Amino acid sequence: MTAMQAARRTLSEVFGYDSFRPGQESVVAAILQGRDVMAVMPTGAGKSRC
Repeated sequence: MTAMQAARRTLSEVFGYDSFRPGQESVVAAILQGRDVMAVMPTGAGKSRC
């Protein structure tokens, strides 16, 4: 299982969502790659889940 697959599984099992919101998946992927990330997203876009 890849790290992104594990993240999607956790998203489903812990948070009850089937998919990431727009923008979230690219942020999570960058974090999993060990990159420094600053996510500028509007209120309610799900930054906390990232």
